[in-house]
Amino acid sequence: MLQVAYGYGLFTGGLGLHFGGEKLGATVVPMSGGNTKKQLMLMQDFGTTLLACTPSYSLQIAEEADAEGMDLKKLKLRVGYFGAEPWTEAMRKQIEQRLPLKAIDIYGLSEVMGPGVSSECLEQNGLHVFEDHYYPEIIDPATGKVLGPGEKGELVFTCLTKRSTPLLRYRTRDISLLSEDPCPCGRTIRRMQRVTGRTDDMLIIRGVNVFPSQIEHLLMKVEGVEPHYVIVVDKTGALDELEIKVEVSESLFSDEIKKLESLRKRIHEEVRSVLGITAKITLVEPRTIERGLGKAKRVIDVRDIK
Repeated sequence: MLQVAYGYGLFTGGLGLHFGGEKLGATVVPMSGGNTKKQLMLMQDFGTTLLACTPSYSLQIAEEADAEGMDLKKLKLRVGYFGAEPWTEAMRKQIEQRLPLKAIDIYGLSEVMGPGVSSECLEQNGLHVFEDHYYPEIIDPATGKVLGPGEKGELVFTCLTKRSTPLLRYRTRDISLLSEDPCPCGRTIRRMQRVTGRTDDMLIIRGVNVFPSQIEHLLMKVEGVEPHYVIVVDKTGALDELEIKVEVSESLFSDEIKKLESLRKRIHEEVRSVLGITAKITLVEPRTIERGLGKAKRVIDVRDIK
């Protein structure tokens, strides 16, 4: 029983997974995105076993279930197919702790075909690229030079079987690497590393290159921090300024101020020591950062607005 919580509008995610699920013989619940309470109701009523949505929305579903006092362990969920936005291994652990499922990373892009370009197997150790349909390469985004196995760069695809709008060496702007090492699952096709960011979402803060996924990785390791955050980039005079707004758990937010200040200082020091930048850390109460129905908006750049 596959519940599709991707959008069904002018977006390939919802319909792609819908018809793919039917092709495999699954019963599909075409819920589309949003209406989280109804999502949970359908999971209970229909006995959903597979959930397909963005990783950030899966956490929103878990958050809504907690607010409703629902015991998620009573659901029949087994596997989640999560994609459409970069996410980290730390976020995977958060999802698997809060939802009774195994979180599988999937990859696709509308220009190539939508979902189904690559997917993790149950080993969760890289996404198998379906090379009978797509030829993958990794290039240096600055020079275009093809890089070897294990070297990180920009992901490029050539369509091998697509008859409508086939693409030759299409630059995705997604950052990954390719591995030719054998997978324990037995498949021999190459695997790509989960997308860690995009060449066009890199922030340059006072000369330091920073990707939102790096910040997420740091935040998810800090106890008491919720997986909801936003990065605000501003400018003071000629200098770029970075602010990280992150939600904390309800128990911690209602605790002593000195504990919140200790947490703020810890995050500040982690960002400074690992990324080499100084950021303003703002701790906010639960459910104050806007939730999106599709891809999570992690960065607000106001430098060009002023």
